[in-house]
Amino acid sequence: MSNQTVQPHQQASSLWSSRLAFILAAAGSAVGLGNIWKFPYITGENGGGAFVIVYLICIAVIGVPVLIAETMIGRRGGQSPVGTMRSLTESEGVSRGWRAIGWNGVIASFLVLSFYSVIGGWSLVYIGKAAAGAFVGADADAIGAQFGGLLGNPWELLAWHGVFMAIVIFIVAKGIRSGLERAVNLLMPLLFVLLIAMVIYAMNTDSFGRAVSFMFSPDFSKLTTQGVLTALGHAAFTLSIGIGVIMAYGSYLPKRVNIAGTAMTIAVIDTSVALLAGLAIFPLVFSNGLEPGAGPGLIFVTLPLAFGKMGGGIVFGAIFFTLLLVAAVTSAISMLEPVVEWLEEHKGVSRVKGALFGGLAIWFIGLGTVLSFNVWSDVHPLGFIGYFEGKTVFDLLDFLVSNLMMPLGGLAIALFAGWAMKREGLSDDIGLRGGIYTAFMAVLRYLTPAGIVVVFLYNFF
Repeated sequence: MSNQTVQPHQQASSLWSSRLAFILAAAGSAVGLGNIWKFPYITGENGGGAFVIVYLICIAVIGVPVLIAETMIGRRGGQSPVGTMRSLTESEGVSRGWRAIGWNGVIASFLVLSFYSVIGGWSLVYIGKAAAGAFVGADADAIGAQFGGLLGNPWELLAWHGVFMAIVIFIVAKGIRSGLERAVNLLMPLLFVLLIAMVIYAMNTDSFGRAVSFMFSPDFSKLTTQGVLTALGHAAFTLSIGIGVIMAYGSYLPKRVNIAGTAMTIAVIDTSVALLAGLAIFPLVFSNGLEPGAGPGLIFVTLPLAFGKMGGGIVFGAIFFTLLLVAAVTSAISMLEPVVEWLEEHKGVSRVKGALFGGLAIWFIGLGTVLSFNVWSDVHPLGFIGYFEGKTVFDLLDFLVSNLMMPLGGLAIALFAGWAMKREGLSDDIGLRGGIYTAFMAVLRYLTPAGIVVVFLYNFF
């Protein structure tokens, strides 16, 4: 590692041009496949409205406090997550062990993007399938066979994984204002336009009222303990907290921006997209007699079946998978950024080379995920351990990041901001004062860590 002294970002060109730019970028990071792919099916699996209420409470108790804390830490340090934590442990006079937060973030972003990119490539494939009318008149077996055929073809998966990563590398290589900011300024409004178009279409089906009732009329008898823990887990990590992304984006945030208000706006946008996705998807599911709790296959198997049956399915199928692609890209560029920022600061490479080297390394690691669905489907590297029996390379990567690195990263951020950092200046940095600040710190110090620990233990036991 270079011994050069790394200075915080100070030039205007290296900062977000406005509060809105940061909101769109951070919301773009948070709004991803989890909102449009995962949230609808876990809502369906856990009974609907009661699950949504618990999820919203969990967002307020876990998601928003860690989002505020991570943004504040990133802006204070003004560097990559690794550089930020090095600087802050020195300025705060605390143990060097806290620096692991920065390394955890950069490594987690790297690993997440390696398999996220593969799934992002699926959306590219399905835009073409929908536009070509591949779902029209197809039954459940035929739709399932199409998805199975995609997963079983390593060369096709590899190609689309490469195309998706090329898009991400191109955007990140162009820098904060010309790349990331310009991309989110275009893609986030496009995402909302596409999503609202899908909701308007869904409103004209005969099952829209049923979908609204399903999502917003709570029946707590359908909510199990596992459902509550699922809501807690999804809320903890839907905002991209704990993997260095928000810390990296926060490092480019101008001092004048109020962090608390901005974080709450991001959380509202992220949650709104998840709820709108449910309102777009469930009417189509119900009107075609399909199962709302269809699990991960909801997007790539159940919905194509619906698009194949309904009028205008070719157009709206293509719109939906374009929406999925946009959400995936806005999240993916945020995951490459901490890696590139670290390479720029500590290896002395240009942003273009950092994006290219980092992106190619991520693409290469993604080969393990590609092969997990076909050639290596019977390869279980840790199968000799009972807990990991049957888990492929992809399963292990997902487990490592989702069940270990993300919760531990979020927990460490809450503890560092709540307990290790000096209180002087925190109120001004965060943008909260008086009783509201006191209440926030109480939540951050006690409730948030407790919630994350519960999720962590649930993932193992």
